[in-house]
Amino acid sequence: MEYEFRRDIASGAPWASFSMEHQIMGQWFSEELGNDNGICEQVKRAIEQLQHGKLNDWQLVGGDLTLQMDTEQVRIYANVLDFESDADIEENMSLYDAESEAYCGLEDFEQVLDSWQRFIAER
Repeated sequence: MEYEFRRDIASGAPWASFSMEHQIMGQWFSEELGNDNGICEQVKRAIEQLQHGKLNDWQLVGGDLTLQMDTEQVRIYANVLDFESDADIEENMSLYDAESEAYCGLEDFEQVLDSWQRFIAER
Protein backbone atom coordinates (compact mmCIF):
# COMPACT_ATOMS: atom_id res chain seq x y z
CA MET A 1 0.00 0.00 0.00
CA GLU A 2 1.60 3.23 -1.15
CA TYR A 3 0.66 6.57 0.34
CA GLU A 4 1.81 10.15 0.69
CA PHE A 5 0.88 12.90 3.13
CA ARG A 6 0.88 16.59 2.25
CA ARG A 7 -0.57 19.86 3.43
CA ASP A 8 -2.90 22.09 1.47
CA ILE A 9 -0.92 25.20 0.56
CA ALA A 10 -3.75 27.64 1.27
CA SER A 11 -5.28 26.16 4.43
CA GLY A 12 -2.48 24.00 5.82
CA ALA A 13 -4.95 21.13 6.21
CA PRO A 14 -3.41 17.66 6.06
CA TRP A 15 -4.14 15.62 2.96
CA ALA A 16 -3.48 11.94 2.24
CA SER A 17 -3.10 10.27 -1.13
CA PHE A 18 -3.12 6.47 -1.43
CA SER A 19 -2.50 4.08 -4.31
CA MET A 20 -5.48 3.47 -6.58
CA GLU A 21 -6.75 0.33 -4.87
CA HIS A 22 -6.75 2.13 -1.50
CA GLN A 23 -7.69 5.65 -2.54
CA ILE A 24 -10.74 5.85 -0.27
CA MET A 25 -8.31 5.53 2.66
CA GLY A 26 -6.82 8.84 1.62
CA GLN A 27 -10.26 10.37 1.77
CA TRP A 28 -10.81 8.88 5.25
CA PHE A 29 -7.51 10.22 6.59
CA SER A 30 -8.01 13.63 4.97
CA GLU A 31 -11.69 14.23 5.64
CA GLU A 32 -12.79 12.03 8.53
CA LEU A 33 -9.60 12.07 10.60
CA GLY A 34 -7.89 15.31 9.63
CA ASN A 35 -6.03 17.05 12.45
CA ASP A 36 -8.12 15.33 15.16
CA ASN A 37 -5.56 13.60 17.37
CA GLY A 38 -8.37 12.51 19.69
CA ILE A 39 -9.85 10.29 16.98
CA CYS A 40 -6.35 8.96 16.20
CA GLU A 41 -5.96 7.94 19.84
CA GLN A 42 -9.44 6.38 19.92
CA VAL A 43 -8.64 4.27 16.85
CA LYS A 44 -5.23 3.29 18.28
CA ARG A 45 -6.86 2.12 21.54
CA ALA A 46 -9.33 0.02 19.54
CA ILE A 47 -6.45 -1.53 17.55
CA GLU A 48 -4.67 -2.42 20.77
CA GLN A 49 -7.83 -4.02 22.17
CA LEU A 50 -8.30 -6.00 18.94
CA GLN A 51 -4.70 -7.19 19.03
CA HIS A 52 -5.01 -8.32 22.66
CA GLY A 53 -8.30 -10.16 22.17
CA LYS A 54 -10.38 -7.70 24.18
CA LEU A 55 -12.52 -6.91 21.12
CA ASN A 56 -13.51 -8.97 18.08
CA ASP A 57 -14.50 -6.02 15.92
CA TRP A 58 -14.91 -2.26 16.10
CA GLN A 59 -16.22 0.49 13.88
CA LEU A 60 -16.29 4.24 13.65
CA VAL A 61 -19.05 5.75 11.53
CA GLY A 62 -18.11 9.13 10.12
CA GLY A 63 -19.95 11.70 8.06
CA ASP A 64 -19.23 10.08 4.68
CA LEU A 65 -17.08 7.03 5.49
CA THR A 66 -17.01 4.19 7.98
CA LEU A 67 -13.90 2.56 9.45
CA GLN A 68 -14.49 -1.09 10.33
CA MET A 69 -11.82 -3.23 11.98
CA ASP A 70 -11.51 -6.79 13.20
CA THR A 71 -8.58 -8.76 14.56
CA GLU A 72 -7.04 -9.18 11.09
CA GLN A 73 -8.20 -6.51 8.69
CA VAL A 74 -9.48 -2.99 8.24
CA ARG A 75 -12.24 -1.93 5.87
CA ILE A 76 -13.04 1.66 4.98
CA TYR A 77 -16.18 2.19 2.95
CA ALA A 78 -18.53 4.90 1.81
CA ASN A 79 -21.67 5.18 3.89
CA VAL A 80 -23.73 5.47 0.70
CA LEU A 81 -23.03 1.79 -0.01
CA ASP A 82 -26.03 0.99 2.15
CA PHE A 83 -28.56 1.34 -0.65
CA GLU A 84 -32.19 1.04 0.28
CA SER A 85 -32.99 -1.15 -2.70
CA ASP A 86 -31.42 -2.79 -5.71
CA ALA A 87 -33.31 -0.30 -7.85
CA ASP A 88 -30.82 2.34 -6.74
CA ILE A 89 -28.24 0.81 -9.07
CA GLU A 90 -28.89 -0.27 -12.61
CA GLU A 91 -28.66 -4.03 -13.07
CA ASN A 92 -25.39 -4.12 -15.03
CA MET A 93 -23.71 -1.15 -13.39
CA SER A 94 -21.13 -1.56 -10.63
CA LEU A 95 -19.36 0.94 -8.44
CA TYR A 96 -15.66 1.52 -8.89
CA ASP A 97 -14.52 -0.40 -5.81
CA ALA A 98 -11.43 1.66 -4.98
CA GLU A 99 -13.58 4.79 -4.76
CA SER A 100 -16.14 3.15 -2.47
CA GLU A 101 -14.24 0.70 -0.25
CA ALA A 102 -10.79 -0.64 0.53
CA TYR A 103 -9.26 -3.29 2.76
CA CYS A 104 -5.86 -3.69 4.36
CA GLY A 105 -4.27 -5.62 7.20
CA LEU A 106 -4.66 -4.36 10.75
CA GLU A 107 -0.88 -4.02 11.29
CA ASP A 108 -0.44 -2.13 8.01
CA PHE A 109 -3.22 0.24 8.98
CA GLU A 110 -1.68 0.77 12.41
CA GLN A 111 1.62 1.77 10.78
CA VAL A 112 -0.14 4.26 8.49
CA LEU A 113 -2.08 5.68 11.43
CA ASP A 114 1.17 6.16 13.38
CA SER A 115 2.72 7.91 10.36
CA TRP A 116 -0.35 10.16 10.02
CA GLN A 117 -0.21 11.05 13.70
CA ARG A 118 3.46 12.02 13.41
CA PHE A 119 2.68 14.03 10.25
CA ILE A 120 -0.13 16.08 11.82
CA ALA A 121 2.06 16.77 14.86
CA GLU A 122 4.66 18.44 12.61
CA ARG A 123 2.45 21.48 11.94
